[in-house]
Amino acid sequence: MNPSLRCHQPGLATRCLLLGIFVLTAAGVLAPKALPADDRVLWRALRSGNHVAMIRHALAPGFGDPPHFEIGRCTTQRNLSDQGRQQAVAMGDRFRAHGIAAARVYSSQWCRCLDTAERLALGPVEALPVLNSFFQNFARQEAQTRQLRDWLAQQALTQPLVLVTHQVNITALTGVYPASGEMVVIRPAASGQWQVIGSVAMD
Repeated sequence: MNPSLRCHQPGLATRCLLLGIFVLTAAGVLAPKALPADDRVLWRALRSGNHVAMIRHALAPGFGDPPHFEIGRCTTQRNLSDQGRQQAVAMGDRFRAHGIAAARVYSSQWCRCLDTAERLALGPVEALPVLNSFFQNFARQEAQTRQLRDWLAQQALTQPLVLVTHQVNITALTGVYPASGEMVVIRPAASGQWQVIGSVAMD
């Protein structure tokens, strides 16, 4: 069975992993033993401060990056569509509606991620290169994912931590394939692993 299969309960925005305990040895992630009843469980977990929200950038039509891509020049990149910009604002509103008005926010240096992070309006956004996409060079996946795990292990997690990044980065760490704007919630587990609690998708 595919360990990344998820459920989407009718009327709820929560997506959860279907399996019980499954260790992703390459990523060092422990899948949940139990599935949350609804997305209130995830928001309550984030408010506790001992959890991390990984968000795939909002909707940016296209695939990969143009051959003339340059970090710092948004005109050379795929960017958020009008719908994507609205999606990012709506996700920030959802944070506030669930009692999270501020968070530590880090982003990939890609413009579509920075734009998403800024439109969440949860606080200052700091660019973090370890969140950059390796879609164009999968040879970097293992080393970069290990660097991200090392960085996460150094964080105090005393307040909500939000990482805005790319599908490939999230999947490498969690085994979850998120949709545009989807948030995957993880927490530290034993022996340096990470437990996937569930995810919240933008409808």
